Amino acid sequence: MREFIVEADGGSRGNPGPAGYGAVVIDAATGETLAETAEYIGVATNNVAEYRGLLAGLKAARALDPTARIRVRMDSKLVVEQMSGRWKIKHPDMKPLAREAATIFPPSQVTYEWIPREQNKHADRLANEAMDAGKRGERWSPSTSTADLSARTPGPAAPEPTGPPGDAAAGAARARAALAGGRGATSPADPEVGGTGEPGGAGEPGGTPEPGGTAVAVDADVRAARNADAVSADADVRAARNVASVPADLGTPATFVLLRHGETPLTPQKRFSGSGGSDPALSDVGRRQAELVGAALAVRGTIQAVVSSPLARCRETAGIVAARLGIEVSLEEGLRETDFGAWEGLTFGEVRERHPEDMNAWLADPEAEPTGGGESFAAVARRVATTRDKLLAAYAGRTVLLVSHVTPIKTLVRLALDAPPQSLFRMELSAASVSAVAYYADGNASVRLLNDTSHLR
Repeated sequence: MREFIVEADGGSRGNPGPAGYGAVVIDAATGETLAETAEYIGVATNNVAEYRGLLAGLKAARALDPTARIRVRMDSKLVVEQMSGRWKIKHPDMKPLAREAATIFPPSQVTYEWIPREQNKHADRLANEAMDAGKRGERWSPSTSTADLSARTPGPAAPEPTGPPGDAAAGAARARAALAGGRGATSPADPEVGGTGEPGGAGEPGGTPEPGGTAVAVDADVRAARNADAVSADADVRAARNVASVPADLGTPATFVLLRHGETPLTPQKRFSGSGGSDPALSDVGRRQAELVGAALAVRGTIQAVVSSPLARCRETAGIVAARLGIEVSLEEGLRETDFGAWEGLTFGEVRERHPEDMNAWLADPEAEPTGGGESFAAVARRVATTRDKLLAAYAGRTVLLVSHVTPIKTLVRLALDAPPQSLFRMELSAASVSAVAYYADGNASVRLLNDTSHLR
């Protein structure tokens, strides 16, 4: 099944005032612009113009392939939330437009995604071209449009991946670009990996050439760069072939971006802090970490929902991040941390000293509970698996930020890898770290990222 991205926008110079809309249909696999449409609609409000842009984009996509999956991307929070069914439509001018939009494709084929305005420039330029044409008493014409500046360069190219850290679509886009473009050993290196600042780079200790050896060092660097580039190109092509071998009808995966909450006063002390303890709030460091996460995810711009554990440290982290993204937070009881029973507030050493037999059993047997009747790893796994399935049903094909704790996040990763319970002790998960797992329609999962803290540096 083909997948199209519909980007739409509308504007009004006066609200209400002279208004117009623009929409573009993009091939999700290649990034190629397939269709553009724009129109001056006379006097209207911004929201009406945005809905008109949505209608035009969906109709253009249907004309290309009525069986395609559609990802609508708009910078109108109102339209996205109303069409997703989360907000009620109260304005009488928008109700019929929303009803019509909902009938163009079957609802199961369409998902809606909010994006920042700077990522919707193509549709925005089209809308402004239409309003400018209307001001001149003319109709917008695709032959005179300069909205799709990227289309003026020869040959289709995959868009720069804009998904969140670990987003499945981002890696697939780069892989498709490698397969389609046949990147050779002399093409520029991928700036995301191994660029300036890696060990051995220009600013690293020991990087200064010996006296009289500058030319030799430069030649060696050039040869090394070419060899590295060739290896990188081969790796991209291999990855592309793997992507190409995935059945096309799996559709867009649901991607869970897993964020551990920021630091609390107990975090640096490495004390057990679960569901049955003091429920600490974030420290000043933790709040700053949450702000940095929010800034990083806002740049990526593809988080469509935020779901949080109900514990205070997660709610506070989620609130800071969601405010930056312009998204409301939903709470999910299943994302809470383990109940550590009598171990709450103690360090690992203190537990081993006071309850050595219980600690040894807990480390050896996933069914063993902490002292005092806390939760076993097995019980947490059952709870997390149930929560995962519930969220997958609610957010199919979407990218969702889950703000949770060490054990639930490690458990989601373990289950995705089909790894044994002992693997929980082989994972590091720092405060405010980001991990990501993509879930496909056939039931398979792919771990895309684990314990990324680059946004905190």
